[in-house]
Amino acid sequence: MWNIYFQDALFAAIAAIGFASISKPPKRAYIYCALTAAAGHSFRLMLTNGSTMHMHITIATLLAAFLIGTIAVFLSPLAKTPAETYLFPALLPMIPGIYAYKAFGGLAMCILRNGHDIFNSYFYLFATNAITCTSIILCMVIGATTPIFIFKKTSFQATR
Repeated sequence: MWNIYFQDALFAAIAAIGFASISKPPKRAYIYCALTAAAGHSFRLMLTNGSTMHMHITIATLLAAFLIGTIAVFLSPLAKTPAETYLFPALLPMIPGIYAYKAFGGLAMCILRNGHDIFNSYFYLFATNAITCTSIILCMVIGATTPIFIFKKTSFQATR
């Protein structure tokens, strides 16, 4: 069981390092990107697929993004880089690509199919996936930026 969480953390860390490398942060920030992404993504997986908790993905994403933001804020003085340097790359592996793909597929099928019942079925697929995708992205933004405002003094220590 822990193997699943370890694999999820490992792949999230690799993805975060890849996303971070695009913006060329200091070399010391890569390890913090990896650790922050691994902790947040595996926490979300634990909340959604855990044996005791079967939380909806939007609420789990909000809590995981809050965890990522909190870790980033408290690691920023240690890393001597702004929290945003590894906060945003750590969030990118949590982008809901499958929901966006299914929403687009449902929309395309709405356009291409004839018939009222078939249209309603595909519109339902489009609407549910689009709303889920949008709410996940919104929860990521709210969850990740809230710790920056809550721990304002700590979050700006790295830039002084």
